Amino acid sequence: MYVIATAGHVDHGKSTLVNALTTMDPDRWQEEKRRGLTIDLGFAWTTLESGANVAFVDVPGHERFITNTLAGLGPVPAVLLVIAADEGWQEQTSEHLEAIDALGISRGIIVLTRMDNGQRITEATVRDKLAGTSLVDAEIHAVSARTGDGMDRLRRAIENLLPDNDELAAAAQQPVRMWIDRAFSVKGAGTVVTGTWAAGQLKVGDSLRLLSASGVHEVSVRGLHSENNAVEHAEPVMRLAINLRGVDADAISRGDVLTSAVSSWWQPEVIDVRRRTGPALDTVPKELNIHVGTATVPVHVRPLGAEHARLTLQATLPLRISDRLALRGSGLDTLSGVEVIDMDPPWVRRRGAPAQRAEELQNLNPRDASSYLARKSAVPKDTLAAAGFDVATKPSSVIEFRSWWVNAQAIAQWTAQLREIFDAYMSKNPLAEGLPLATALSTLALPDDSLLAIAVAGARLTRKGAMIHDPGAAPRDLGPAEIAVAKLEAQLAQEPFVAPDAHTLQRLGLGTSELAAAERAGRLLRIDGIVLLPSAPKQAAKILAQLPGEFTLSEARKALATTRRVAVPLLEYMDAHGLTKRPSDSTRVVA
Repeated sequence: MYVIATAGHVDHGKSTLVNALTTMDPDRWQEEKRRGLTIDLGFAWTTLESGANVAFVDVPGHERFITNTLAGLGPVPAVLLVIAADEGWQEQTSEHLEAIDALGISRGIIVLTRMDNGQRITEATVRDKLAGTSLVDAEIHAVSARTGDGMDRLRRAIENLLPDNDELAAAAQQPVRMWIDRAFSVKGAGTVVTGTWAAGQLKVGDSLRLLSASGVHEVSVRGLHSENNAVEHAEPVMRLAINLRGVDADAISRGDVLTSAVSSWWQPEVIDVRRRTGPALDTVPKELNIHVGTATVPVHVRPLGAEHARLTLQATLPLRISDRLALRGSGLDTLSGVEVIDMDPPWVRRRGAPAQRAEELQNLNPRDASSYLARKSAVPKDTLAAAGFDVATKPSSVIEFRSWWVNAQAIAQWTAQLREIFDAYMSKNPLAEGLPLATALSTLALPDDSLLAIAVAGARLTRKGAMIHDPGAAPRDLGPAEIAVAKLEAQLAQEPFVAPDAHTLQRLGLGTSELAAAERAGRLLRIDGIVLLPSAPKQAAKILAQLPGEFTLSEARKALATTRRVAVPLLEYMDAHGLTKRPSDSTRVVA
């Protein structure tokens, strides 16, 4: 299926044209039928000669219902702009063309209706009106819905308007987002919402997130219907009715949005936009409404020059870079179309900052992630993709690390800063094992702790557990502990297995940090509370190998001329390192 909106001045025959194309009356309300006037959105569908299904969203033409008109145009990818040939171009024709142009709808057909009543407007006049708009290249077809003249040609033109399979497949891969235009309750089924399904894929049983004025609701899909038929799967572009579990219909309004349950959609409160149509942005009122999808949200406009502005939204919306929005409100005679180019803009507080920001935005390619990463240092690639950045081609200024895109200049800064932190810390703490990981993380304040690995590698350091080391550093002098360690080494060289007791270590001034530093330097070995030379275990193995066969703990203690305090942890260390084996619970042999 494909979805096309009809637009045009009131009473120019939009509903009649849709009826002629589909044999369905799109006017849903009794009041519409009584007055012969479309008030709200109408829906109809048909199957073309090729077998393609096309649905129509018929929008009101009267100026009093322009909000409904924008809600109908907002989510659709194509439009029929209807002009009554016997009346010609009218006020709402211009307003609807402004809306189409503001929303960036470029796929469309101009339909001159009521040709059987005569023609007061020429195709040349229509072309003049279309100049400079998104429909400048649209085909023009003259028809009479009453007599059928030209209708077959129009149907063929609609066939040619449809996108190819590649375009639809690309839309199916986009994140799920459906703008809701109706919500109601069905007896025996519960809550049903409808909308134009234009992005992502959906099937029965899927979980979704409903973003509404009443809050965020986690919901699931109980059923899907399209063209009054149950379907198991939905892909772009189609009219879709979704039976939801988890929310009451009363909690849902037009303008609410369905997204994927694990929502990757950005919901900004402040955005920077670029003018696409309408008056210069430094001339528009400060308080306006934006129309996007089926939603209408009040915004505060802060001009950043004629071509750019900052919008502060009174309600967050799931948006993407390059989304088109229509600005409308009191004091604005012409609809203004803007494009979202930054959903996480920097503050502009100091004098001259708005002008500087406008200059930055002037040359900004909104889908290029490099400028955003220059400001943010590092962002997950999936997050960038969800925002609408182009992640198919990595900028030269960006390094990909695991799931992150990282600005190369930021990496250089982190690397230099880490090296500086490390050197300063080790200078102040010469006996330290290394720089504590927590100190590095708190000082660098990285976007994510995993990114520390980049800085560690760049600084030619290594991480081991909770410490960062310099593998290329020369053995460090033990400072004030050097003399005491040397004295202890001399004692142990004379009596290798007479480990100093706590009193002796205290007298030498060798506490935990000094002993740890000496061990890291390869000068001493600590085994479960005793201190020996690093050569002690192998030296012990040579001595014990002289004993005949298996030996007991007592025999080992005597051979090594040591105490049980030393022999027990030393032999257990030797067991663990494969120097000795235990044939039984009470004996050992040298391996």
